[in-house]
Amino acid sequence: MKIFVFGKNEGSVLALFMLLMIGLCVFIPYGVKTASTSAPQKKLPIYSVQTAEKKLAVTFDCAWANSDTDTLIKILKKHNAKATFFVTGEWVSKYPEDVLKFYTAGHEIANHSDSHSHINKMSAAELSNDIKACNDKIKAVTGNAPLCYRGPYGEYNNTLLSEVEKLKMFAVQWDTDSRDWQKKSVNYMVNSVCKNAKEGSIVLFHNDLENPPAALDRILEHFSNEGYSFVTASDLIYKENYIIRHDGTQCKIKDE
Repeated sequence: MKIFVFGKNEGSVLALFMLLMIGLCVFIPYGVKTASTSAPQKKLPIYSVQTAEKKLAVTFDCAWANSDTDTLIKILKKHNAKATFFVTGEWVSKYPEDVLKFYTAGHEIANHSDSHSHINKMSAAELSNDIKACNDKIKAVTGNAPLCYRGPYGEYNNTLLSEVEKLKMFAVQWDTDSRDWQKKSVNYMVNSVCKNAKEGSIVLFHNDLENPPAALDRILEHFSNEGYSFVTASDLIYKENYIIRHDGTQCKIKDE
């Protein structure tokens, strides 16, 4: 084993070097401004609502065709259920009569963007204009601007959610997915939704697919027998004095 022995001069040089390094460690963090590495706090939409009441919100995304409008209205009426239809502006332009049918039947018409474009490719101004364009089309048919918004493909980011807030709207997702868009069977959808939905859940369906009407009928019957009521998204969520937990659950802040 080799042992290195520093002489007087070498030892002085080493000691000076060590003091210099210690000085750098002490003074650089405090004397030099460095770029922050912390990311901005992530905003979240509402996925579900914390409530002890037996109620849930059934929602539909409408962006393509309209063939099941009358069937859905009939099933919802049978179970005394109110639903929320998230429609794109393009869908409103194609099927204004269907929008009015849903609205007249007592259901909520909500915003699903104007053109169903991927939001990550859009600037803040583009997102704001897209939301407003859909709002205007809905209001032209129903007389009322929507309160709730859902991004195309369920996408969102801080920029989008900030624009939604500026318009005094609420971004609403879902915690229970019927998976109808995957062309699941009626039995699959019924079993999955009945197993996973609970008080304050928001359930996702799409209009104009083959199996949702039959599945919806059985799902509503199941929850009706369990004592549940079916409300619109805007009736389910809290409008003030709330927080959104890390899992997207909206919780009411208790009064002092």
